Amino acid sequence: MPFAIRGLRRLAALSLLCLAVACGREQQTETTAPEQPDRLTLAAVGFDALPGWGADDPRKALGAFLRSCSRMAGLPADRAMGDLREFGSAGRWQAICREAAAAKPADAAAARRFFEDRFRPWRAANGDEAEGLFTGYYEPELRGSRTRQGPYTIPLMKRPPDLVTVDLGAFRDSLKGERIAGRIVDGALRPYADRAAIETGALDGRGLELLWVDDPVAAFFLHIQGSGRVVLPDGGAVRVGYAAQNGHRYFAVGRDLIERGAVAKEDMSLQAIRDWMRANPDEAPALMRRNPSYVFFRELSGEGPIGAQGAPLTPGRSLAVDPRFVPYGVPVWLDADHPLTDDRPIRRLLVAQDTGGAIRGPVRGDLFWGAGAEAEAAAGRMKSRGGYYLLLPK
Repeated sequence: MPFAIRGLRRLAALSLLCLAVACGREQQTETTAPEQPDRLTLAAVGFDALPGWGADDPRKALGAFLRSCSRMAGLPADRAMGDLREFGSAGRWQAICREAAAAKPADAAAARRFFEDRFRPWRAANGDEAEGLFTGYYEPELRGSRTRQGPYTIPLMKRPPDLVTVDLGAFRDSLKGERIAGRIVDGALRPYADRAAIETGALDGRGLELLWVDDPVAAFFLHIQGSGRVVLPDGGAVRVGYAAQNGHRYFAVGRDLIERGAVAKEDMSLQAIRDWMRANPDEAPALMRRNPSYVFFRELSGEGPIGAQGAPLTPGRSLAVDPRFVPYGVPVWLDADHPLTDDRPIRRLLVAQDTGGAIRGPVRGDLFWGAGAEAEAAAGRMKSRGGYYLLLPK
């Protein structure tokens, strides 16, 4: 659900699958053949090869693309947009962005023509494997207060001043997309306090409390999603977004429940984990602390939530990707199973605008569903197989 990142780029941009199963690869045994390194490969196709292309109305995707354009505008024109030459230069994208700003498509067909005239679809694959995993995330709603009072005893914390985040890619090309966080002790970067330490008082007395909420389980899932709305006692609401993460690796608590037999693997979902925590309140804190990752928040104003690219996300049209392979701002045609129905696949145009700690690999995505009960239902159950096509400048 949902990483380092702003807004919904949750180190636990973390997809909801992370709650259910291991986000990383299983540790290899001596008899396991070594896995091939991830490698994005592209095969040019025509728009007629995109399943359902003619049935989608891409006007909302065009709006999402324009939001990404605002973030691409400041890039040097000669900067390569990705590691492969097919991605083109920032200048080429900026030219298309200017045309997008001037476009006023009257209907879905006109919006499709805009993309068809300027882009070429490329089937994305990881080496020879074109199928990948697609999960979902959403914007949860919590009840809270600006002060600790009554039932509001669970803090949402601001970023601590001594938390240092390091972009390892700035030091070594092979570490592009990798980040680490900690604090400086005697001139060396040391691990920051983990979830258990923070929840038992490691940061108390430092004035880091941003808001107080009434539900530890809801707060835990907010950490997974990385962004949400907090409804105040007077009826007002505050939107909060990802500010930082403590640098500890995310642990999938759903995997723990599967291994102990508490929830069957085929039944695993956000809803199943939450139901188990509600039914086992004495054991829930220990389960949550199995995940040492802890997210810090900031209050957001204006449009939101905000993705890793820095652009506001569009429900149903924003996709979290692995930016090591897919640059932000790229239009993506998704063809994947729908989490709530077997006869209506997800076939629509999206824009790569976010990332997450669990979003790893050339064919991997996390679909932002928006807010509300329907969005939660779809995001919480989405563990879909599918593939996608990248729309790159002609």
